Amino acid sequence: MSAAKNRNFDDGYYRRFYGEDGVHDDDRINHLATAVHHFAAWWGTPITSVLDVGAGMGMWRDWYVNHHPEVKVRSTDISKYACETWGHELRDISTWKPRGQYDLVISHSVLQYLDNASFTQAIANLASATRWLLYLEIPTKWDYENIVDESSTDMQVYQRSAGWYRKVLSPHFQQVGAGLWTPHNGILMYELEAAKP
Repeated sequence: MSAAKNRNFDDGYYRRFYGEDGVHDDDRINHLATAVHHFAAWWGTPITSVLDVGAGMGMWRDWYVNHHPEVKVRSTDISKYACETWGHELRDISTWKPRGQYDLVISHSVLQYLDNASFTQAIANLASATRWLLYLEIPTKWDYENIVDESSTDMQVYQRSAGWYRKVLSPHFQQVGAGLWTPHNGILMYELEAAKP
């Protein structure tokens, strides 16, 4: 992975940006995972398999284990520390193309660390792995300037416009809102439920 400023995702990184003082904690992920899972149910799309890319502390996986243990979850990360500590597969989504497809693919605050070429390849790899839904969180340049709390967020990332991201995503996905995307041959959406391609 071509990480911005050669970011080291070690113990210090996780202590600094996760938990009580970080932007992500168990409580917030519980709310988010519940919403995403229920959106899928609303659209008539049962989630039986999940791929979590850049799983970090494994909060999404743990939510599924606790609330839907029948769902098969595969978690990966680029960080050797995260993999050894929380039990993920060591994978780089910019060079690794998963075999098969998953009902839900998660990339939560991961891809802003990739340079342009690596990001583009990562999206192609994520697209090949996504059967129904991709949950994607990537703060944009505008977000970093107007919303993001610098005291609890890693700022050593690539900051790009929403337009740039949509240009890379649009050949593969249709945006359906709240961080959710579906492949063009994925979930059939009402016209006003999804953004126009």
